[in-house]
Amino acid sequence: MTRKLSETPLVHPTAEVHNSTLGRWTEIADRSRVSESELGDYSYMMQDCAVWCATIGKFSNIAASVRLNATNHPTWRPTLHHFTYRASDYWDDAEHESEFFAQRRAKRVTIGHDTWLGHGSTVLPGVTVGDGAAVGAGAVVSKDVAPYTIVAGVPAKPIRERFDRRTAERYQALAWWDWDHNRLRASLDDFRELSAEAFLEKHAG
Repeated sequence: MTRKLSETPLVHPTAEVHNSTLGRWTEIADRSRVSESELGDYSYMMQDCAVWCATIGKFSNIAASVRLNATNHPTWRPTLHHFTYRASDYWDDAEHESEFFAQRRAKRVTIGHDTWLGHGSTVLPGVTVGDGAAVGAGAVVSKDVAPYTIVAGVPAKPIRERFDRRTAERYQALAWWDWDHNRLRASLDDFRELSAEAFLEKHAG
């Protein structure tokens, strides 16, 4: 049976979503976990993704097994183990370390509009992936990614730009991802058939 998307988010029964906002025409696939995050309109994530404290734009394409905001353990402490900040899991008379979690939440991940995160890629805390950017499969993104740039590797490095800078800036100014559902449908053939430059000539003037 073919899945049918709608303005109501489609969340697979095996997925977990907590304290998060999902936009229209969105999808969360099997066994994915999303917490304290925002997923923009038309964005989707495939199976086995783990997303925490992330703001994801519209039309983001997130492949299977992607990790957003893979948190770090305290390498500066005598132990790496989380009993130091998740203490109440181990002792009735101890509390979770609220300041430690506040520091983690302050390093929110931001994913722009019209982005593609390849299979098994990881975005580390505090990183921003710009509009139109693509992240290669298996990449570990430790630094911000400029808009309309393709990165890959461990750590991720720029491979090439999707479009030249001027074209990329024009697409960001056009912000087609803010068009309503009917306008997107009316422009479907143009998205399919026109080159990036021809699309701009028609729709950006």
